Amino acid sequence: MLYRHTLYFRREWSGWVRDVTLVLIAGYVLALSARFRVSVPFSPVPVTGQTFVVLLIGALLGRRIGLLSVGTYLVAGGLGLPFFAGGTLAGPTGGYLLGFVASVALVSTLIEKGWGRRPATVAFALLLGTMVIYLFGLPWLALFVGPQRVLVLGLHPFVIGDLLKMLCATGIVAARYQS
Repeated sequence: MLYRHTLYFRREWSGWVRDVTLVLIAGYVLALSARFRVSVPFSPVPVTGQTFVVLLIGALLGRRIGLLSVGTYLVAGGLGLPFFAGGTLAGPTGGYLLGFVASVALVSTLIEKGWGRRPATVAFALLLGTMVIYLFGLPWLALFVGPQRVLVLGLHPFVIGDLLKMLCATGIVAARYQS
């Protein structure tokens, strides 16, 4: 009887180790994607690979692991690790960072409900995830740049790049769920 319990414990423990490893790796990849940044001269918001990674985290890792990954990233950055492309959570890009959580929650939920079966629905789920990031980021940015300038500084320069990131992520996610 003790032997059976030990095997069960090991199986559960190894699942736990796998989950923690996925959370830490995904959080670190998100932090690395912030390091690939291109400053936009007229905007406090840089171009990064973060939205691409956030969409992939939500679509490929599921709700629980995805939210834990982004949460770990935000906590680590909030504690002072140099993980945020725009500085701090309290800075102009803080709303976008918080939007990552909502984006992962939405994308992972949609994919888990079957939206990963067709490339068109994957693309739509990722588009909605991208829009959620803007929904959080733009009002926060408006506190720093004013409502009259927020679209010019926080949306317009990024739409084409974010659509390209979304399409690349769609290809990866659709290929994963098609196989």
